[in-house]
Amino acid sequence: MNSKKPSLMLVDGMALLFRAYFATAVTGQFMFNSRGIPTNGVYGFIKHFMSAVSAFQPSHVAVCWDMGSKTFRTEMYSQYKANRSEPPAELIPQFELAKEVVEAFDIPSIGLKGYEADDCIGTIAHQHRDKAMISILTGDQDILQLIDDDISVILLKKGFANYLVHTKETFMTEKGILPKQLIDVKAFMGDPSDNYPGVKGIGEKTALKLIKEFNNVDGVLQNIDKLTKNQKSKIEAEIEMLYLSRRLAEIKCDVPIQCSLDETEFKFNWKKTFSALAEIEIKGLHRLLNVHKETAALKKAD
Repeated sequence: MNSKKPSLMLVDGMALLFRAYFATAVTGQFMFNSRGIPTNGVYGFIKHFMSAVSAFQPSHVAVCWDMGSKTFRTEMYSQYKANRSEPPAELIPQFELAKEVVEAFDIPSIGLKGYEADDCIGTIAHQHRDKAMISILTGDQDILQLIDDDISVILLKKGFANYLVHTKETFMTEKGILPKQLIDVKAFMGDPSDNYPGVKGIGEKTALKLIKEFNNVDGVLQNIDKLTKNQKSKIEAEIEMLYLSRRLAEIKCDVPIQCSLDETEFKFNWKKTFSALAEIEIKGLHRLLNVHKETAALKKAD
């Protein structure tokens, strides 16, 4: 690995915003600005973002967003994520407010109708993987499939500034497969949170065993006579859903978006950011912004 490469942090904006919102909404801590807009999610979003930037010190940053619930996946399978309820009324106006915050930091906000944030993250990661060390900040384990030699994933854990960092080595040690093989595992086991079934009756343990032994979905099907009678009958009954589930599980890395590395350079302008946050009435963040300012100054001194 080339440590002299720039470090690009790709942030799953929705993951940070939803996590921050629900952490405080459960106790009714909505906080409202003078326009009557709740700001609890946005406040927590900034805390998550600044904590991660201070901890990992990326030289470049971009934030990716979902752009509505209708995507190419819902066109393939109408029940995709159909089990999810509408966002709470108090969260809806905070989507745009969070994007205003990202703008205040002079960071690109990236999203494309018909695709999920994960697809945008995957595409940008692949566009710049040869030029930068990529880290992905999210709470969503689906994105672990993108891990590679120069792509790591920073998973948010409970609280703030609490992370589990996965590299290709740590993932393979934990799961015993390559990160990209996670797509084939999910094809068999499905994903209840995204509401696609995979092969009924096959869970994570069996799915991992099959992929370790036969490499991918096609490898399993080519060796189906070597499986137990029970496994064989379950898979043969669901071959169409197996392939559909694999397509649903795979993050697209060729979405028609462009974001140059220069655009993502993180130039933290304390005065400008503070002024912009004050304008949208995000209060109480002086200390957190100062922490980053001091950390960055120390790094520069080194």
